[in-house]
Amino acid sequence: MRSPQVPNGGLLSRSRTVAPAGWSRWLVPPAALSVHLSIGQAYAWSVFKPPLEKALGLSGTESALPFQLAIVMLGLSAAFGGTLVERKGPRWAMAVSLLCFASGFLLSALGAATEQFWLIVLGYGFVGGIGLGIGYISPVSTLIKWFPDRAGLATGIAIMGFGGGALIASPWSSQMLESFGADSGGIATAFLVHGLAYAVFMALGVLLVRVPADGWRPAGWTPPTEERAMVSTAQVSARNALRTPQFWCLWVVLCMNVTAGIGILEKAAPMIGDFFADTSTPVSVSAAAGFVALLSLTNMGGRLVWSATSDAIGRKNMYRVYLGVGALLYLLIATTGGSSKPVFVLSALAILSFYGGGFSTAPAYLKDLFGTYQVGAIHGRLLTAWSTAGVLGPLIVNRVADSQEAAGRSGPGLYSLSLFIMMGLLVVGFVAGECIRPVHPRFHEPAAEGGTADAPAGSENGTEVPDGSQQRLA
Repeated sequence: MRSPQVPNGGLLSRSRTVAPAGWSRWLVPPAALSVHLSIGQAYAWSVFKPPLEKALGLSGTESALPFQLAIVMLGLSAAFGGTLVERKGPRWAMAVSLLCFASGFLLSALGAATEQFWLIVLGYGFVGGIGLGIGYISPVSTLIKWFPDRAGLATGIAIMGFGGGALIASPWSSQMLESFGADSGGIATAFLVHGLAYAVFMALGVLLVRVPADGWRPAGWTPPTEERAMVSTAQVSARNALRTPQFWCLWVVLCMNVTAGIGILEKAAPMIGDFFADTSTPVSVSAAAGFVALLSLTNMGGRLVWSATSDAIGRKNMYRVYLGVGALLYLLIATTGGSSKPVFVLSALAILSFYGGGFSTAPAYLKDLFGTYQVGAIHGRLLTAWSTAGVLGPLIVNRVADSQEAAGRSGPGLYSLSLFIMMGLLVVGFVAGECIRPVHPRFHEPAAEGGTADAPAGSENGTEVPDGSQQRLA
């Protein structure tokens, strides 16, 4: 297949990202993983908190600022940059993510070396946070277009990398701090190595990623019919998606699911310690750390297992499990978790698997509802639910625990109220999920002769190729 000619086309030109005939679509998930495993380092920020507090004289609240700003910028850059990412394509987006994320570490290295904490906040939080958001959504629509037959599995593979990035970054960062030292110079060196190493690793994704030719389909696959009520064959623009009740219902669903999960994730170690502090078998510090590691594993595994399961049982049914079963598990922890470690641990692990699964199932659900036309941009706007939940979850759990402690309560009593609140939020999400119906035709884009939306020239879905080159790839 001959690539389209674009004037002044360079490395990131759209003309060079269209896959040639015979290109294997299974090269795209590794490209996505190279980015998501890198930016997933954000979940390992806590490794740097104690050294920074000691080296720069920071409080715990201050040392959390880079991470908090990074998560805020993730949501904002994904929301406001989603349309641009969709228009420019995945290679451009991955390159921007690489530059921002790596530059954020380099600025942080300079800040640590000069003991200027504001530079670390600016670098890791603001600049790096933009890299997080653009990198998070960069491969989503491309994966969905390559895997219309396995959308849940494909997005689950990539987003699993974000959940699992900390499993690599946490021990790696700890080892570097031991080798280089935990003073400002050692932290600066660790930041520098992170920036350079992640730049190289993410570059693999930039070089590998391709978009399918317009009209491409997997061999032997035909689009689903409208008989599958929750799978649309029409296309909806990002602007129109925001006008639909379906988008806002799914926003509530994701926000409630993430709020419930992140509430446990952020407070996991002290929570399990408090629950069993007054029992005959208290939880040691090392055991609590092991519990946190298990939560990370189920968070990562749930992103792949549950999103792949959604391909078989449907997205709506999958979210019924996340929200309905999740609410029951919170009730179980609140009523019996303090008397049984297995009940507490297994319930928490399941909840965190639902937390991860909710992230990876969302892009496929968006594809089912709105089509592939601007699904990346729609996904970016949906991630504002994550930013909201990132504030709500920890705030609820910590504020309730502080108030209960001030009232003289201890053990499970510190968390009972917040657990019931989380259960209520999941019920709200469940109701919102039940309200989701197929999108009304008035929001659809005009259909072309082939029955799909006309994509404007330059969009990732409608990458222009010469006449006769819109062939099906082997």
